[in-house]
Amino acid sequence: MPIRTGKRPPPGYDQIEPVIEALENELRDKVKESNDGKRNHESIWPVHQINWQRSRYVYDMFYTYGRISRKVYEYCLKSKIADAALIAKWKKPGYERLCSTYVINPANFKFGTTSICRVPMRDRGETQKTAQDPTTGCLGCASGKEGGGARNIFGNKYGQNLAAVQEARAIRAEAIEAKRRGEETRVREQQQQQQRLEERRRDERERVRQESAAAAGESETDDECSSDEEDYGPAPAAGVWAGSQKLEAESQAMAGGEVADGDRGEDLRPTKKIRVTE
Repeated sequence: MPIRTGKRPPPGYDQIEPVIEALENELRDKVKESNDGKRNHESIWPVHQINWQRSRYVYDMFYTYGRISRKVYEYCLKSKIADAALIAKWKKPGYERLCSTYVINPANFKFGTTSICRVPMRDRGETQKTAQDPTTGCLGCASGKEGGGARNIFGNKYGQNLAAVQEARAIRAEAIEAKRRGEETRVREQQQQQQRLEERRRDERERVRQESAAAAGESETDDECSSDEEDYGPAPAAGVWAGSQKLEAESQAMAGGEVADGDRGEDLRPTKKIRVTE
């Protein structure tokens, strides 16, 4: 069990605290669990396995993913949250996936050897492929991607790489958030485009209405002037000459005194006196 030093955790510890607390609660429950139906060594398997998983989590969060600071990492080592001896072995070639320091101690095995879990899968016989270390329950923690140890060294949830799980979840959450932001941007752009389209339609309708009103005003003016144009033609530029033959003929008739009486009205010109001879 982790030893609490009483010292306040450094800033950034909250990044790993939920997982550490979950593993501590899991270990506490497994220790209290009944051993009925289990072999002698199986009862302590969870202790070794959870210790490995918790140490691996802290190690990967610092060295592999850089999610915690060195102060947080050293705090975990001093507080026994992570197994410092096991992590020291992981830094050496050939021990990168070691399940426990117990399995490499020759004093713990007959003939001064190591556990079966340290034998690569490619070097095992067919009957030994599924062999487990009796103390830790490890299926194979030898190094090497091909023919080395098992991908999940315990074959259960305690063999999962929790740092990788957490990192994958973070990447997935970022992808979902990016997709959501992209969808919001797309919807906003569609709304803005629709708004611009409506504004153009509204401007077009207003332009057509104004043109129609202007055309109607010009038509009324043309109707008012049509009778004069039909009778006399367009007005001359200077406004003093007759603009049509009809107007010119009438003006000539008026100048020659040929206007009908009905059109002249009362003749205001003085009449010529007639001399009467006696």
